[in-house]
Amino acid sequence: MVFTHDTEAALLAAVALVNSAEEPDTLTTVDELAGFLDEHEFTGTRTGDAAELAAVRALRPRLREVMTRDRDTAAGLVNDLLGEEHALPQLVRHGGHDWHIHAVAPDAPLATRMAVEAAMAMIDVIRGDEMSRLDICADPDCEGIVLDLSRNRSRRFCSTTCTNRAAVAAYRARQR
Repeated sequence: MVFTHDTEAALLAAVALVNSAEEPDTLTTVDELAGFLDEHEFTGTRTGDAAELAAVRALRPRLREVMTRDRDTAAGLVNDLLGEEHALPQLVRHGGHDWHIHAVAPDAPLATRMAVEAAMAMIDVIRGDEMSRLDICADPDCEGIVLDLSRNRSRRFCSTTCTNRAAVAAYRARQR
């Protein structure tokens, strides 16, 4: 394991959130947001309304910037985000998860909790000098973010769809 469980979970959720903006946008309704939150096991208050959806959607470009910049710039962006949200890290345990870090109250707005969780995860990425684990998808038609948690750092595509598209294109090129 490269990172702790909560860091990996937060990074996977943040990358999925950012990549949800790629065509086709997969976060356009409150039902899609609810499914996303359930899939990534987000806890705390949910309003389930259009304003909450809009706030979460507005977070995507900011998280993308944090994940695609150089280490020093990313550190500054993380500090800005944590400062704006008045993050106060605390150890918590809930559900089936052992001790891990939450940095805002469970009744904070959803977009705030999501932003702070992503920022806290990026702290570990930056401190561990692991920014190379985040990259842009190798598919020339995709701008998705790749989170490479493999030992040999071999992941190049953001999704199975992009991997398959590249494999089919390579196969067709060989057949010509």
